[in-house]
Amino acid sequence: MSLPYRSPTAVDDEFATGRPLPHDVHDRWMRPYRPGPWRVGLAALALMLAAYMLFASLIMVAAGSVNGAATCLVVALAVIVCTLRLLRVGLWLSGKGLRQVSFFGTVTVPWSKVDTVRTAQQPVKVLGLPRTVMGQALLITRRGGGQLRTMVTDHNADFLGRVEAFDIAADAIEGWSTELR
Repeated sequence: MSLPYRSPTAVDDEFATGRPLPHDVHDRWMRPYRPGPWRVGLAALALMLAAYMLFASLIMVAAGSVNGAATCLVVALAVIVCTLRLLRVGLWLSGKGLRQVSFFGTVTVPWSKVDTVRTAQQPVKVLGLPRTVMGQALLITRRGGGQLRTMVTDHNADFLGRVEAFDIAADAIEGWSTELR
């Protein structure tokens, strides 16, 4: 996996024109890592539940129960929307700044207001549950004080069991921070 901050232009290729590579475009929001197997697995189960509910609403319409079908349809659509939001949760980067997307909200910090981005050994939550263990976390501090909520850890839904992927993502985020601050 190439890191987004490693090669700003495509000058090594004989066909290169010196323009930025598609993955190096700093104008659009991008996640520097892939969603982990825990997040994707939970999303797959939720979408399977939504498919069963949509099929149940179809059967209810065929049986003549329009109110029950409407209820199943609304609940299935709510499950689909929540699943899509769950897949968007994480840390997103662009040339404009850093964006933390959580399930219920989003915090965007311009690069000019980011003070430090570093990894630290500290107690972290396992899969966002109350249980904590010692692990690594990516800490982001704003200028003038104040730390953003820790979202990227080696025990969250994206990196549990994938320590190398956490290291690569943390290095990529620190590289973007160094380059764009």
